[in-house]
Amino acid sequence: MISIKIKTGFIDLIESLSLWRLWTLFGWIEIRQRYARSKLGPFWLTLSMGIMVGSLSVIYATLFLQDLTTYLPMVAIGIVTWTLFSTIIGEGCIIYISSSNYIKQIKTPRLIFILQVIWKNLVIFLHNFLIIILVLAYSGVREPLWYLLFIPGLFLLVINAGWIAALTGIFSARFRDFPQIVNAFLQVSFYITPILFESKMLGKFYWIAKYNPLAHILSLVRDPLLGINPDLISWVVAFSMASVGWLFVLFFLGKYHKQIPYWV
Repeated sequence: MISIKIKTGFIDLIESLSLWRLWTLFGWIEIRQRYARSKLGPFWLTLSMGIMVGSLSVIYATLFLQDLTTYLPMVAIGIVTWTLFSTIIGEGCIIYISSSNYIKQIKTPRLIFILQVIWKNLVIFLHNFLIIILVLAYSGVREPLWYLLFIPGLFLLVINAGWIAALTGIFSARFRDFPQIVNAFLQVSFYITPILFESKMLGKFYWIAKYNPLAHILSLVRDPLLGINPDLISWVVAFSMASVGWLFVLFFLGKYHKQIPYWV
C-alpha cells in the first residue's frame, strides 16, 4: 500500500517536471505582475535587501566586536540564502490555497505549483546574488578552489526547501492554521541558525548550531563562497534530509492527491 502511494506521488513529480514550460511561465508571469510599470522591477527587492544587509552588518559587527570586512560577507550570504530558503517554504505553504482556481478547474499535477514557487524565488535570488558579488569584491575573499561547491550546495538547499514546502502545502490545504505555525517556526529558526553570528560565538551553547540541520544546509552555500570547504557532515545531513523528506512528500501526495481539490 505504501509503495502504491509513493508511486502515485512519483508519477505526479515526473509529470510536473515534464511541464517545465508551464511552471516557468507561471513564475515569470507572477514576477511581471508584481513589478508591472516599475522601473527597477525585481531589483527593488535587491535594493531593500542591500540596505538591510548593510544595516544589520554594521549594527551586529559593532555589538559582537567583529571586523566588518570579514563579518559583512558572512551576513550578506547568510541573509540572501536564508531569504531564498524561507520564502520557498513560506510561499509553498499556501500555494495550493492561492492556486485553488487552477486546481479546481484544470487537471494538473500538484507539484507543478511547488516548482513554480521554486523557480520564481530562484530568479529573485539571482537578482539578490548581485549583493553577494559586490560584498565579496569589497571584502577581498579569494579562495576560488571552493567556489564551485556553492552550486551543489545551492541545489541541496533548494531541494530541501522544496520538499518542506510541498509537505507543508498539503497540510496547510487541510488545516488552515498550519501556515501560521510554519511562519512562526521560520521566525524562530532565523534567530537560532548561524546567520547573524558564527557558531563559535555561542561558546558552551555551540550545540545549538551543531545539531541544527538548517545550519548545515546553510553552510553548504555560504562556506564555499567564503573560501571554506564545508564539513562532510553537512553534506550527509543535507542529502539525508532531502532523501527522507521527498519520500514523505511522495507518500502524502499519493495518499491525498484526490482530496486536495476538495480542501482548497
